[in-house]
Amino acid sequence: MRNPIAPRRRLLAAAFAGMACLAAVAAPFAAQSQEVKKARLGHSFTDSHPRAVAMKRFASEVEKATQGAVRIEVYGSSQLGSEEKMLIAVQSGVQDLYLGALSPIAARKKELQIFDFPFLFGSDAEAAYVLDGPVGRRMLEGLSDMNMQGLVWSGGAFRDMSNSKRKIQTLDDMKGLKVRVMQNPMALASFKAMGINAVPMAFTEVYPALEIKALDGYEHPVVDMYANKMYEVQKYLTITRHVYTPVALIGSKKWWNALSADQRLIVQKVAEDTRAFERAEELREASVVVKELQDKGMTVTEMPPAELQKIRAAVQPVIDQAAKDIGPEFVQGFYAELNQFRATRKP
Repeated sequence: MRNPIAPRRRLLAAAFAGMACLAAVAAPFAAQSQEVKKARLGHSFTDSHPRAVAMKRFASEVEKATQGAVRIEVYGSSQLGSEEKMLIAVQSGVQDLYLGALSPIAARKKELQIFDFPFLFGSDAEAAYVLDGPVGRRMLEGLSDMNMQGLVWSGGAFRDMSNSKRKIQTLDDMKGLKVRVMQNPMALASFKAMGINAVPMAFTEVYPALEIKALDGYEHPVVDMYANKMYEVQKYLTITRHVYTPVALIGSKKWWNALSADQRLIVQKVAEDTRAFERAEELREASVVVKELQDKGMTVTEMPPAELQKIRAAVQPVIDQAAKDIGPEFVQGFYAELNQFRATRKP
């Protein structure tokens, strides 16, 4: 006679065996989940800005590629402080990642001051070539002694001028305007050479200053002007493309060193992929945003080439002096790489 309990025992044994196997398979993932490496990424851009969109994509792709082992929380709109404060926080390891300009630390890293040279680049393609090449890579690696890991030059844009007083079509039209510039000596000297009353100011303070007329204008990429609703406090936009400001994705050494070798490779690869996405989005939006600024009531003019030549002549002594301060050898190497690209584009 068959024992009715035997099959039941066999089923229970099989169930327990299956559970044991499942537990064994899940154990590494459970351990991995306990080792999730969280990070805070800060930037100053509004949620609609292409750079903000790119950083959300970066965080999502890193989490996906590491199967949840590295999770990045993105804080935009200067929630973690000004760009200068965020860079200090990254150096100290209090903040893990930063996206933005490196001009706040250019006093300590003189090579970075070359990006303040007026009319350094003639196109976005020129800038990308140099930034992604050996010179750009060495500049990022040079941040190591400041406890920062340079991942990529992730984007950048040409800066134009806006003001609330008058249409600017000549160099003389600029004179006397009170304009916010970036907080660095090169920017101050360049704009003073144009006859502008240059005011260094943290970006978080600019909109209120424009609103109460403590400032007449400021200079920024057009995408940023639109994203920050500067059309509410500025009437005139002049397309000058006078300076190309790159932005970099930077990590703290403390956070970077806590990652495994495989995780570092993944983060670097995703950063490079995101760079391509971010640049494409910036160019796409820049191509349409001037019309949107016009629709919001801004008067848009382009500085005539002859007047741009006058501006170049006015700031050339500033550039010559800055080249000596930065280091002639570095500046010559930078221009050599730039000229190499230009040579390939000649008809």
